[in-house]
Amino acid sequence: MTVVEVVDPRPPLDYYLLLSQRCNRDPAPVVEGIVVEEFTRHRDLSTAGLDSAGWTPTGADWWSSASFSRGMRTDRELLARVVPSSRGEAENAYRQLGGGQLPEEPVLRTYFRDHQPFATAPPLRLGPAQPPTGFHERRVYRVLFAKDLRDDQVASLRTLWQPTDNGTPRSPGSVAAGRREQGGDQFTWEVRRLGRGLAWCLDLVVLLRTDTSAALDATLYGLTDGLRQHGLIPVTTERFS
Repeated sequence: MTVVEVVDPRPPLDYYLLLSQRCNRDPAPVVEGIVVEEFTRHRDLSTAGLDSAGWTPTGADWWSSASFSRGMRTDRELLARVVPSSRGEAENAYRQLGGGQLPEEPVLRTYFRDHQPFATAPPLRLGPAQPPTGFHERRVYRVLFAKDLRDDQVASLRTLWQPTDNGTPRSPGSVAAGRREQGGDQFTWEVRRLGRGLAWCLDLVVLLRTDTSAALDATLYGLTDGLRQHGLIPVTTERFS
């Protein structure tokens, strides 16, 4: 009998550690909970909604709250207590807090009970309507992020993307940039601050020569998760063309 392995086409979940509030008696925060999230997306990869679940050792079970997810991105006090993490870090925290073995991702998804839908709108137009010669489509995405980047995190991004940006100069206002070509498709991106410390964004320009969206999906997720691992919290993905 042949065993066929079923591979989940969805990207991995996003994991966060929830720190305790600082106090005068113990100023160093400790991990007191875990938050797991997943964005739902339209066919063009723009954000359709957000699912989340959280766990703390004082609770009876995993809980789901759309208002908590919004607070993670808008409430400064709560935002300061949320730290992006890998699944491995979340597993360690879950075990140390007495939860045992962290459930696998299909099980974690069953704890998503309070879906937060996002308002939808037709793609805005940013840049030329027609793609350059040799490409059949041009797309522009902007991923918005909460929290802030330290100088050392910006330097780490520049080092990380250096092998793929081919010396492409950054445009005014951007702090890091990169470039990649895969299967004839071209991806160019930049990271910049929006407003006076209000948010950060990733701008990704995509020139498609092929008919597959696999490379686009993987690139958009990889860049978003890379910035998440550098300390930012993704808020939404918008499409401008």
